[in-house]
Amino acid sequence: MIKRYFGTDGVRGTTNQSVMTAETALRLGMAAAHYFKRENGRRHTVVIGKDTRLSGYMIESALVAGFTSAGMDVYQFGPVPTPATAMLTRSLRADMGVMITASHNLFHDNGIKLFGPDGYKLDDAAELEIERMMDADTADHLVSPKHIGRAKRIDDAEARYMEIAKATLPRAMRLAGLRIVIDCANGAAYKVAPKVLWELGADVVPLHNSPNGFNINEDCGATAPQDLAENVKRYRADLGIALDGDADRVILCDERGKLVDGDQIIGLLATAWKASGKLNGDTVVTTQMSNLGLEQYLEKQKIKLQRTQVGDRYVVEAMRASGANLGGEQSGHVVLSDFATTGDGLIAALQVLSLLIESGKPASQLLKVFTPAPQILKNVRYTNGALPLENTRVKEAIAEGETRLNGKGRLLVRKSGTEPLIRVMAEGDRKMIEAVVSDICMALENTKGA
Repeated sequence: MIKRYFGTDGVRGTTNQSVMTAETALRLGMAAAHYFKRENGRRHTVVIGKDTRLSGYMIESALVAGFTSAGMDVYQFGPVPTPATAMLTRSLRADMGVMITASHNLFHDNGIKLFGPDGYKLDDAAELEIERMMDADTADHLVSPKHIGRAKRIDDAEARYMEIAKATLPRAMRLAGLRIVIDCANGAAYKVAPKVLWELGADVVPLHNSPNGFNINEDCGATAPQDLAENVKRYRADLGIALDGDADRVILCDERGKLVDGDQIIGLLATAWKASGKLNGDTVVTTQMSNLGLEQYLEKQKIKLQRTQVGDRYVVEAMRASGANLGGEQSGHVVLSDFATTGDGLIAALQVLSLLIESGKPASQLLKVFTPAPQILKNVRYTNGALPLENTRVKEAIAEGETRLNGKGRLLVRKSGTEPLIRVMAEGDRKMIEAVVSDICMALENTKGA
């Protein structure tokens, strides 16, 4: 069944358009409250975190109205990372958690991510049931006046998360002697990330930590880390860390200004954890987007690689099913299930820093784990409601590309689950994949005038 509201990572869209309106948020709050109220006769609670985009105020107010009208008490955190919301859902024994964020998108988009009482994102069945309730008569979800919920601000949510993050390192470990540049993407971790690094003893150079409601992810953060690389060299730092708007992904930068993606981070942690006996089942879970070079490297290390469809939610589901404790995406979602229930950019960076200290090596040596196979990824934007992948010429171009790469590389063409984009990725011989990707993108572009 096709979802009407939820995508690969919650509900997301341009604010005040389509699915991302105050009305939708209100109905979602009422429906989700009804879905998670499993026991009668007791107060139910929901926690809400958000990032720094202006529209968060509107979406939060609508959600609070929906939850309280359906009889749920609401704890509001203000700006905190997505993984903090997931962790505190469990810590506060809440019935559900909500994060208001469009992650790496720019300010004009927003989104709503839902977590169950265990701190994990909802599966497809739960999302479909909530959608059904949203489209039903919401009057059925309303409680009597005396059972309306209350809303309360939790002022120490940031401090709680910071202590959890620091506790992922050995108690005696300090970051003293390390200079670290941290790009907060003007997002949810703009306070907590620099503080955690400073409290652990690092010399911290914060970047893009002055959000104004509009500058989240704007030419900064994990999706635009060029400024990070320049500042790492400028300040002669030992490591650069770039988070995205809700801090669930991370891109690193070594002391020479070379960027390090999620695949390299996963490869490093997998090798170290296998050597120390910490890697459950000697297995790592990644998506179809992870580089072929990572797969070949892990095979040589006798580490199994399990691929899923794109989306950190699917990575986590596969990890839970197999018992794996390390997974993630090339884009920088790194899931460490010993510590968190979703991708956590800060905690992933801390684990790398611990290996940096233990090895005594510079980041340029430690973080070059494998040589990536040539890979090209291009995005083609389409109009909402269009079906470019159903176009005959596009199908032919994809089939031709698959034939050319058969046995010599990989091709993946898919719709983004968070933006109106078709993502075209190919791996293999450089000239061949350039031609294959170019032909498919040209066919996609031609559908716009059709």
